[in-house]
Amino acid sequence: MGRTQDKVAVTAMTLWKDSMAVGRPIHWNYEQGVVLAGMQALWTRTHDSTYFTYIRHTIDPYIGNDGNIRSYKEEDLSLDNINTGRVLLFLWKATGQAKYKLAADRLREQLRRQPRNAQGGFWHKKTYPDQMWLDGLYMAEPFYDHYALATGEDTDFTDIARQFILMEKYARDPRTGLLYHGWDASHREKWADSLTGCSPNFWARAMGWYGAALVDVLEDFPKNRPGRDTLVAVFRRFAAAVSAVQDPGTGLWWDVLNYPGREGNYLEASASCLFVYTLAKGVRLGLLPSRFKAAASRGYAGILHRFVTPDGHLDGTVSVSGLGGAHYRDGSYAYYLSEKVVRDDPKGIGAYLLATAELGGR
Repeated sequence: MGRTQDKVAVTAMTLWKDSMAVGRPIHWNYEQGVVLAGMQALWTRTHDSTYFTYIRHTIDPYIGNDGNIRSYKEEDLSLDNINTGRVLLFLWKATGQAKYKLAADRLREQLRRQPRNAQGGFWHKKTYPDQMWLDGLYMAEPFYDHYALATGEDTDFTDIARQFILMEKYARDPRTGLLYHGWDASHREKWADSLTGCSPNFWARAMGWYGAALVDVLEDFPKNRPGRDTLVAVFRRFAAAVSAVQDPGTGLWWDVLNYPGREGNYLEASASCLFVYTLAKGVRLGLLPSRFKAAASRGYAGILHRFVTPDGHLDGTVSVSGLGGAHYRDGSYAYYLSEKVVRDDPKGIGAYLLATAELGGR
């Protein structure tokens, strides 16, 4: 047993006792991957076996001995389905059980089949032609990176770097340094600007996904591989832009980053947690100057003050935000503010656990 368990982690393990309690029953989904990434980070920090046991108990109902993943559909070609795969690689390394590697192989095969735009960027989903979303970088690239490292497929690092570089090249606003939520390489989608292909606004959690993915990939990206220096430069630009829009009073971040304090806008938990995690980890890995640790610490203090309840619940997470789809999401300011803000959302809790693994109790 390590340190005293974090109260929000205990809440998560109580709310979601098994795999049937996150999303639909026995439904392979990225939200579990976010929670389990947080649990893994806490296990790495504390060596408390409770976290490891929870991870394995949550994943095992999905995985057959032949590597089949219950409820996973490769034919959907959705990057969201890749995210939880990094937990498979963690369990394979920790236990040596082949079923986890076989399941990870299936997800790697999806990336081989994943459609790409003309520039080589993965479509976010088969149903979103030519579109790259910031979210998709978190869903796919850390798994892709970990798989390449584990299997020696080091030529994949060039492709991994390409995904981040493309997203920054086409989605970055030169004035603020912030990245738009989505980019349609074809410029045909209704939400896409006719000149740039970008969606209209800077959604905080999407930028949080991008930053967390980038710092996680850079943790393992071989130092001698081409593209690493470019990724470090991208990461430093990202960190500067994020720090510039941190709320000075609370240390937190607004849901729509380019409209701080505007009527209807609000300080949002999951994005704030992701930014804290990204900045703190970036300093720890030597990728960022030490001054970013102060920004992360202010953010973490704000999270504890505003979002974490005394009994271990997490308030203030927007349940979802996306682009396009059947119930059309146009990326407008009004759209982002229309989505519900909820308590104990798995994406928020997972992001909080990541931030806590970096800064909690230190």
